[in-house]
Amino acid sequence: MVKKSSALHEKDGVSQPEATNKLSAEIIKQKRTKNTSVDEFISQILKGNIVFLSKAITLIESTNTIHQEKANKILEACLPHANKSVRIGITGVPGVGKSTFIETFGKHLTSQGKKVAVLAVDPSSSMNKGAILGDKTRMEQLVTDKNAFIRPSPSGNSLGGVAQKTRESIILCEAAGFDTILIETVGVGQSEILVHSMVDFFLLLKIAGAGDELQGIKRGIIEMADAIVINKADGDNEKNAQIAKIAFNRALHLYPLKESNWQPKVLTASALKNIGIVNVYDMILDYLELVTKNNYFFEKRNEQNKYWLLSTIEEQLKSNFYNNPKIKIALKKEIFSLKKGDTTPFNAAKRLLDL
Repeated sequence: MVKKSSALHEKDGVSQPEATNKLSAEIIKQKRTKNTSVDEFISQILKGNIVFLSKAITLIESTNTIHQEKANKILEACLPHANKSVRIGITGVPGVGKSTFIETFGKHLTSQGKKVAVLAVDPSSSMNKGAILGDKTRMEQLVTDKNAFIRPSPSGNSLGGVAQKTRESIILCEAAGFDTILIETVGVGQSEILVHSMVDFFLLLKIAGAGDELQGIKRGIIEMADAIVINKADGDNEKNAQIAKIAFNRALHLYPLKESNWQPKVLTASALKNIGIVNVYDMILDYLELVTKNNYFFEKRNEQNKYWLLSTIEEQLKSNFYNNPKIKIALKKEIFSLKKGDTTPFNAAKRLLDL
Protein backbone atom coordinates (compact mmCIF):
# COMPACT_ATOMS: atom_id res chain seq x y z
CA MET A 1 0.00 0.00 0.00
CA VAL A 2 1.41 3.34 -1.07
CA LYS A 3 1.45 5.97 1.72
CA LYS A 4 0.03 9.29 0.60
CA SER A 5 2.00 12.36 1.51
CA SER A 6 0.13 14.77 3.75
CA ALA A 7 -0.55 18.31 2.69
CA LEU A 8 0.18 19.33 6.27
CA HIS A 9 3.87 19.58 6.96
CA GLU A 10 6.13 21.72 9.09
CA LYS A 11 8.62 24.18 7.71
CA ASP A 12 11.68 25.38 9.52
CA GLY A 13 10.77 28.57 11.35
CA VAL A 14 12.83 31.68 11.90
CA SER A 15 15.22 31.20 14.81
CA GLN A 16 14.47 33.57 17.66
CA PRO A 17 17.25 35.71 19.09
CA GLU A 18 18.14 35.26 22.75
CA ALA A 19 15.97 37.44 24.99
CA THR A 20 18.93 38.49 27.12
CA ASN A 21 22.46 39.24 26.05
CA LYS A 22 24.78 36.62 27.59
CA LEU A 23 27.33 39.22 28.69
CA SER A 24 24.64 41.40 30.31
CA ALA A 25 23.17 38.37 32.08
CA GLU A 26 26.58 37.44 33.48
CA ILE A 27 27.19 41.00 34.75
CA ILE A 28 23.77 41.02 36.48
CA LYS A 29 24.51 37.61 38.01
CA GLN A 30 27.89 38.78 39.35
CA LYS A 31 26.33 41.89 40.88
CA ARG A 32 23.67 39.81 42.62
CA THR A 33 26.19 37.37 44.08
CA LYS A 34 28.65 40.09 45.12
CA ASN A 35 29.01 40.08 48.88
CA THR A 36 29.17 43.75 49.89
CA SER A 37 31.41 44.32 52.89
CA VAL A 38 30.18 45.87 56.14
CA ASP A 39 32.64 48.76 55.70
CA GLU A 40 31.24 49.56 52.25
CA PHE A 41 27.69 49.49 53.62
CA ILE A 42 28.63 51.92 56.41
CA SER A 43 30.57 54.24 54.10
CA GLN A 44 27.75 54.44 51.54
CA ILE A 45 24.99 54.88 54.15
CA LEU A 46 26.85 57.77 55.78
CA LYS A 47 27.14 59.35 52.32
CA GLY A 48 23.34 59.17 52.02
CA ASN A 49 23.28 56.44 49.36
CA ILE A 50 19.65 55.24 49.46
CA VAL A 51 20.44 52.09 47.45
CA PHE A 52 22.72 50.85 50.21
CA LEU A 53 20.27 52.14 52.82
CA SER A 54 17.53 49.99 51.27
CA LYS A 55 19.81 46.95 51.14
CA ALA A 56 20.79 47.43 54.79
CA ILE A 57 17.13 47.61 55.86
CA THR A 58 16.55 44.37 53.93
CA LEU A 59 19.36 42.77 55.95
CA ILE A 60 17.74 44.01 59.16
CA GLU A 61 14.38 42.51 58.17
CA SER A 62 15.93 39.18 57.19
CA THR A 63 15.64 36.14 59.48
CA ASN A 64 18.87 34.67 58.09
CA THR A 65 21.45 34.50 60.91
CA ILE A 66 24.32 35.58 58.62
CA HIS A 67 22.29 38.60 57.50
CA GLN A 68 21.43 39.43 61.11
CA GLU A 69 25.09 39.38 62.17
CA LYS A 70 25.99 41.69 59.30
CA ALA A 71 23.06 43.99 60.07
CA ASN A 72 24.09 44.24 63.74
CA LYS A 73 27.61 45.35 62.77
CA ILE A 74 26.19 47.99 60.42
CA LEU A 75 23.81 49.21 63.15
CA GLU A 76 26.59 49.51 65.74
CA ALA A 77 28.70 51.59 63.36
CA CYS A 78 25.76 53.82 62.40
CA LEU A 79 24.54 54.41 65.96
CA PRO A 80 26.95 57.32 66.73
CA HIS A 81 25.52 59.13 63.69
CA ALA A 82 21.88 58.58 64.68
CA ASN A 83 19.45 60.29 67.09
CA LYS A 84 19.59 63.55 65.16
CA SER A 85 16.10 63.50 63.70
CA VAL A 86 12.52 64.25 64.66
CA ARG A 87 10.41 61.10 64.65
CA ILE A 88 6.72 61.52 63.90
CA GLY A 89 4.23 58.67 64.13
CA ILE A 90 1.13 58.93 61.95
CA THR A 91 -1.77 56.56 62.43
CA GLY A 92 -5.47 56.27 61.75
CA VAL A 93 -8.08 53.82 60.55
CA PRO A 94 -7.84 52.48 56.97
CA GLY A 95 -9.41 54.95 54.56
CA VAL A 96 -8.61 58.04 56.61
CA GLY A 97 -6.11 59.19 53.96
CA LYS A 98 -2.78 58.43 55.66
CA SER A 99 -0.78 58.00 52.45
CA THR A 100 -2.19 61.16 50.86
CA PHE A 101 -1.55 63.12 54.06
CA ILE A 102 2.02 61.82 54.35
CA GLU A 103 2.77 62.69 50.73
CA THR A 104 1.43 66.25 51.04
CA PHE A 105 3.04 66.72 54.46
CA GLY A 106 6.32 65.22 53.22
CA LYS A 107 6.39 67.52 50.18
CA HIS A 108 5.90 70.50 52.49
CA LEU A 109 8.81 69.34 54.66
CA THR A 110 11.16 68.89 51.70
CA SER A 111 10.19 72.35 50.45
CA GLN A 112 11.46 73.62 53.81
CA GLY A 113 14.84 71.97 53.19
CA LYS A 114 14.15 68.86 55.26
CA LYS A 115 15.25 65.34 54.34
CA VAL A 116 12.30 63.01 54.92
CA ALA A 117 12.27 59.24 55.37
CA VAL A 118 8.90 57.48 55.36
CA LEU A 119 8.75 54.05 56.97
CA ALA A 120 5.36 52.71 55.94
CA VAL A 121 4.16 49.42 57.40
CA ASP A 122 1.75 47.42 55.26
CA PRO A 123 -0.47 44.72 56.76
CA SER A 124 0.62 41.16 55.96
CA SER A 125 -1.80 38.39 55.10
CA SER A 126 -2.34 35.98 58.00
CA MET A 127 -2.68 33.18 55.43
CA ASN A 128 0.23 33.51 53.01
CA LYS A 129 2.23 36.25 54.82
CA GLY A 130 2.25 38.46 51.70
CA ALA A 131 1.77 42.24 51.64
CA ILE A 132 0.83 44.65 48.85
CA LEU A 133 3.46 47.30 49.75
CA GLY A 134 1.66 49.90 47.65
CA ASP A 135 2.75 53.06 49.48
CA LYS A 136 5.25 54.06 46.79
CA THR A 137 2.48 53.77 44.20
CA ARG A 138 0.17 56.00 46.23
CA MET A 139 2.88 58.61 46.92
CA GLU A 140 3.66 59.38 43.27
CA GLN A 141 5.10 62.85 43.86
CA LEU A 142 7.03 62.21 47.06
CA VAL A 143 8.70 59.09 45.68
CA THR A 144 10.42 61.19 42.98
CA ASP A 145 11.64 63.84 45.46
CA LYS A 146 15.43 63.64 45.82
CA ASN A 147 15.13 64.64 49.50
CA ALA A 148 12.68 61.86 50.34
CA PHE A 149 13.03 58.13 50.93
CA ILE A 150 10.04 55.79 51.16
CA ARG A 151 10.41 52.29 52.51
CA PRO A 152 7.31 50.10 52.67
CA SER A 153 7.71 47.00 54.84
CA PRO A 154 5.43 44.06 55.60
CA SER A 155 4.11 43.94 59.15
CA GLY A 156 4.72 40.19 59.40
CA ASN A 157 3.69 38.66 62.70
CA SER A 158 4.50 41.74 64.78
CA LEU A 159 1.85 43.17 67.10
CA GLY A 160 -0.66 45.44 65.46
CA GLY A 161 1.25 45.87 62.23
CA VAL A 162 4.39 47.69 63.37
CA ALA A 163 7.29 45.88 61.70
CA GLN A 164 9.62 44.30 64.26
CA LYS A 165 12.68 46.04 62.83
CA THR A 166 11.23 49.52 62.34
CA ARG A 167 13.24 50.96 65.22
CA GLU A 168 16.52 49.72 63.74
CA SER A 169 15.49 51.13 60.35
CA ILE A 170 15.08 54.54 62.01
CA ILE A 171 18.74 54.43 63.12
CA LEU A 172 19.95 53.70 59.59
CA CYS A 173 17.80 56.48 58.09
CA GLU A 174 19.16 58.97 60.64
CA ALA A 175 22.73 57.90 59.86
CA ALA A 176 22.00 58.46 56.16
CA GLY A 177 21.18 62.10 56.92
CA PHE A 178 17.39 62.08 57.11
CA ASP A 179 16.35 64.64 59.73
CA THR A 180 12.61 63.85 59.75
CA ILE A 181 11.30 60.29 60.06
CA LEU A 182 7.61 59.64 59.39
CA ILE A 183 6.30 56.28 60.57
CA GLU A 184 2.97 55.22 59.11
CA THR A 185 1.21 52.35 60.87
CA VAL A 186 -1.53 50.04 59.68
CA GLY A 187 -4.00 51.62 62.10
CA VAL A 188 -5.75 48.47 63.24
CA GLY A 189 -5.64 48.92 67.01
CA GLN A 190 -2.61 47.79 68.98
CA SER A 191 -0.09 49.27 66.53
CA GLU A 192 -0.56 52.69 68.14
CA ILE A 193 1.04 51.43 71.35
CA LEU A 194 4.24 50.36 69.62
CA VAL A 195 4.59 53.37 67.36
CA HIS A 196 4.09 55.64 70.37
CA SER A 197 7.13 53.99 71.96
CA MET A 198 9.45 54.97 69.11
CA VAL A 199 8.42 58.50 68.10
CA ASP A 200 8.70 62.04 69.48
CA PHE A 201 5.31 63.22 68.24
CA PHE A 202 2.23 61.07 67.81
CA LEU A 203 -0.34 62.25 65.27
CA LEU A 204 -3.77 60.69 64.99
CA LEU A 205 -5.71 61.16 61.75
CA LYS A 206 -9.50 61.08 61.84
CA ILE A 207 -12.35 61.65 59.40
CA ALA A 208 -15.71 63.21 60.14
CA GLY A 209 -19.14 61.94 59.23
CA ALA A 210 -18.18 58.27 59.23
CA GLY A 211 -19.14 57.31 62.77
CA ASP A 212 -15.53 57.86 63.78
CA GLU A 213 -16.08 60.49 66.46
CA LEU A 214 -17.13 57.95 69.10
CA GLN A 215 -14.04 55.83 68.43
CA GLY A 216 -11.85 58.90 68.86
CA ILE A 217 -13.15 59.57 72.36
CA LYS A 218 -11.83 56.22 73.63
CA ARG A 219 -9.46 57.01 76.49
CA GLY A 220 -6.40 55.03 75.35
CA ILE A 221 -5.94 56.57 71.93
CA ILE A 222 -6.74 60.09 73.17
CA GLU A 223 -4.11 59.84 75.93
CA MET A 224 -1.43 58.78 73.47
CA ALA A 225 -2.17 61.39 70.78
CA ASP A 226 -0.21 64.66 70.83
CA ALA A 227 -2.56 65.98 68.17
CA ILE A 228 -5.64 64.97 66.23
CA VAL A 229 -6.08 66.07 62.64
CA ILE A 230 -9.49 65.76 61.01
CA ASN A 231 -8.53 64.93 57.43
CA LYS A 232 -10.64 65.30 54.27
CA ALA A 233 -12.04 68.61 55.58
CA ASP A 234 -13.09 69.95 52.19
CA GLY A 235 -16.23 70.36 50.10
CA ASP A 236 -19.42 69.06 51.67
CA ASN A 237 -17.45 67.47 54.50
CA GLU A 238 -15.99 70.74 55.80
CA LYS A 239 -18.92 71.42 58.10
CA ASN A 240 -18.80 67.89 59.55
CA ALA A 241 -15.08 68.32 60.15
CA GLN A 242 -15.66 71.47 62.21
CA ILE A 243 -18.31 69.68 64.30
CA ALA A 244 -15.92 66.77 64.89
CA LYS A 245 -13.17 69.23 65.87
CA ILE A 246 -15.37 70.67 68.63
CA ALA A 247 -16.24 67.17 69.89
CA PHE A 248 -12.60 66.08 70.04
CA ASN A 249 -11.54 69.30 71.73
CA ARG A 250 -14.09 68.71 74.47
CA ALA A 251 -12.86 65.15 74.92
CA LEU A 252 -9.21 66.24 75.16
CA HIS A 253 -9.95 68.67 77.97
CA LEU A 254 -11.43 65.87 80.09
CA TYR A 255 -7.98 64.38 80.63
CA PRO A 256 -5.13 65.66 82.82
CA LEU A 257 -2.23 67.55 81.27
CA LYS A 258 0.49 65.36 79.78
CA GLU A 259 3.89 64.92 81.45
CA SER A 260 5.31 67.05 78.66
CA ASN A 261 3.01 69.95 79.74
CA TRP A 262 1.68 69.94 76.19
CA GLN A 263 -2.04 70.40 75.64
CA PRO A 264 -2.98 68.22 72.63
CA LYS A 265 -4.47 70.17 69.74
CA VAL A 266 -7.21 69.38 67.22
CA LEU A 267 -6.83 70.70 63.67
CA THR A 268 -8.66 70.21 60.39
CA ALA A 269 -6.91 69.61 57.09
CA SER A 270 -7.38 68.42 53.55
CA ALA A 271 -4.33 66.58 52.29
CA LEU A 272 -5.88 66.27 48.83
CA LYS A 273 -6.39 70.05 48.54
CA ASN A 274 -3.23 70.92 50.53
CA ILE A 275 -5.26 72.84 53.11
CA GLY A 276 -4.11 73.10 56.73
CA ILE A 277 -0.81 71.25 56.23
CA VAL A 278 1.26 74.33 57.15
CA ASN A 279 -0.73 74.66 60.41
CA VAL A 280 0.03 71.02 61.29
CA TYR A 281 3.76 71.57 60.79
CA ASP A 282 3.76 74.81 62.81
CA MET A 283 1.98 72.99 65.64
CA ILE A 284 4.65 70.26 65.67
CA LEU A 285 7.36 72.93 65.81
CA ASP A 286 5.62 74.52 68.82
CA TYR A 287 5.54 71.12 70.53
CA LEU A 288 9.24 70.48 69.87
CA GLU A 289 10.18 73.91 71.20
CA LEU A 290 8.26 73.24 74.43
CA VAL A 291 9.59 69.71 75.10
CA THR A 292 13.16 70.70 74.27
CA LYS A 293 13.06 73.58 76.76
CA ASN A 294 11.60 71.50 79.61
CA ASN A 295 13.90 68.54 78.78
CA TYR A 296 10.97 66.15 78.22
CA PHE A 297 12.21 65.36 74.70
CA PHE A 298 15.39 63.71 76.03
CA GLU A 299 13.68 62.06 78.99
CA LYS A 300 11.20 60.43 76.63
CA ARG A 301 14.00 59.17 74.37
CA ASN A 302 15.69 57.56 77.41
CA GLU A 303 12.44 55.88 78.49
CA GLN A 304 11.94 54.58 74.96
CA ASN A 305 15.44 53.07 74.94
CA LYS A 306 14.66 51.32 78.23
CA TYR A 307 11.37 50.01 76.82
CA TRP A 308 13.07 48.60 73.73
CA LEU A 309 15.84 47.00 75.80
CA LEU A 310 13.27 45.05 77.83
CA SER A 311 11.20 44.31 74.74
CA THR A 312 14.24 42.93 72.90
CA ILE A 313 15.11 40.70 75.87
CA GLU A 314 11.56 39.32 75.88
CA GLU A 315 11.66 38.64 72.14
CA GLN A 316 15.03 36.89 72.43
CA LEU A 317 13.88 34.74 75.35
CA LYS A 318 10.78 33.74 73.38
CA SER A 319 12.88 32.90 70.32
CA ASN A 320 15.37 30.85 72.35
CA PHE A 321 12.53 28.97 74.05
CA TYR A 322 10.76 27.86 70.87
CA ASN A 323 14.00 27.05 69.03
CA ASN A 324 15.27 24.81 71.85
CA PRO A 325 15.35 21.19 70.50
CA LYS A 326 14.14 19.75 73.84
CA ILE A 327 11.24 22.21 73.95
CA LYS A 328 10.22 21.33 70.38
CA ILE A 329 9.91 17.62 71.28
CA ALA A 330 8.25 18.26 74.64
CA LEU A 331 5.80 20.77 73.11
CA LYS A 332 4.50 18.17 70.65
CA LYS A 333 3.93 15.73 73.51
CA GLU A 334 2.10 18.31 75.60
CA ILE A 335 -0.13 19.29 72.65
CA PHE A 336 -0.96 15.61 72.16
CA SER A 337 -1.81 15.30 75.88
CA LEU A 338 -4.06 18.37 75.57
CA LYS A 339 -5.95 16.77 72.70
CA LYS A 340 -6.54 13.63 74.77
CA GLY A 341 -7.69 15.71 77.72
CA ASP A 342 -4.92 14.37 80.01
CA THR A 343 -3.69 17.81 81.08
CA THR A 344 -4.57 21.50 81.16
CA PRO A 345 -2.87 24.30 79.19
CA PHE A 346 -1.53 25.80 82.45
CA ASN A 347 0.05 22.57 83.73
CA ALA A 348 1.48 21.84 80.30
CA ALA A 349 3.01 25.35 80.16
CA LYS A 350 4.52 24.93 83.65
CA ARG A 351 6.21 21.66 82.68
CA LEU A 352 7.61 23.21 79.51
CA LEU A 353 8.93 26.26 81.37
CA ASP A 354 10.52 24.00 84.01
CA LEU A 355 12.59 22.40 81.26
